[in-house]
Amino acid sequence: MSIRINNISKNFGSFQVLNNVNLEVPTGELVALLGPSGSGKTTLLRSIAGLEAPDTGSIVFDGEDSVNRNIGDQKVGFVFQHYALFQHMSVFENIAFGLRVRPRNLRPSEDTIRRKVADLLKLIQLEDIAQRYPSQLSGGQRQRVALARALAVEPKVLLLDEPFGALDAKVRQELRKWLRRLHNEIHVTTIFVTHDQEEALEVADKIVVMNKGKIEQIGTPDEVYNSPANQFVYEFIGSVNIFHCRMHDGVAEIGEAVLEQSSHQSGVGSAVGYIRPHDIEISRQYDTLSSIKATINHIHPLGSLIRIELKRGDNAELIEAEIGREKFINLDLKLGEVVFVNLRNIKIFTEDYSI
Repeated sequence: MSIRINNISKNFGSFQVLNNVNLEVPTGELVALLGPSGSGKTTLLRSIAGLEAPDTGSIVFDGEDSVNRNIGDQKVGFVFQHYALFQHMSVFENIAFGLRVRPRNLRPSEDTIRRKVADLLKLIQLEDIAQRYPSQLSGGQRQRVALARALAVEPKVLLLDEPFGALDAKVRQELRKWLRRLHNEIHVTTIFVTHDQEEALEVADKIVVMNKGKIEQIGTPDEVYNSPANQFVYEFIGSVNIFHCRMHDGVAEIGEAVLEQSSHQSGVGSAVGYIRPHDIEISRQYDTLSSIKATINHIHPLGSLIRIELKRGDNAELIEAEIGREKFINLDLKLGEVVFVNLRNIKIFTEDYSI
């Protein structure tokens, strides 16, 4: 089922939570709503679910406006952050619940319910604990049961509100991979809310970056990470070094470095440069005009990567670089050593434009 959101706005009192939001989600796509707390992502999700009524705008499922439809007719499965499982019911009965409470004329037979729940238990890899109760499960198991319960009623759209937020780091990583595999099997149109950039980058087909009730950028994980639309997206997604600089007729000056930018720019003014740690190159030789001098301040091994913190000049401005372990060994870098930092793929933003 496709979803089209047209000019949705929502106020809680004097506070505007959503401000003229537009979004299209094709059938079968897995979309992450990513943003800081208060960005409006959960309100948008609840509006899609029919749990919040927008003040203006429309939400269209497969060409049909859903705002004024009964919630029960939406064919939307919603999984809450804290699972909301029935504590007095077994895993089996929790999953079967949505099927058992259907009107009698729409309710499947008992044999059909049992077969369907057995299939879902196999899908979530919990066949052996069907008779356990929620209090006897781990957080990861409870989350999978909550997902199975939502899937039991065969929703056209699956909505997840911070699905892994209450879990520890290792379980979150495992369930992220599991959710991606699950989606590849069932292809239900899925939207999930998260403030975890890594989670969105790893799981989603498309990421919707939100801030202060507006959408800042929509794109694939690669697009929002490598081609951020603006400064907010650059700073919110991934680690980044920020350099304050001056622009002069298409040239950015960062300390002793001179970086030519696009030829259409002119004039003089302050600007800000953004560069990812993996785009920082370290050398003992002055290479190009894009090099600045820095001192190695700290070296942090991170498995296959080495994170190097450098101090730039007398102002003690810090630069973070990441290089592979093999390259680090070959360079044989030492604490306190003075090196040259080359700024590759830097993106400059000014008040009026970005490049």
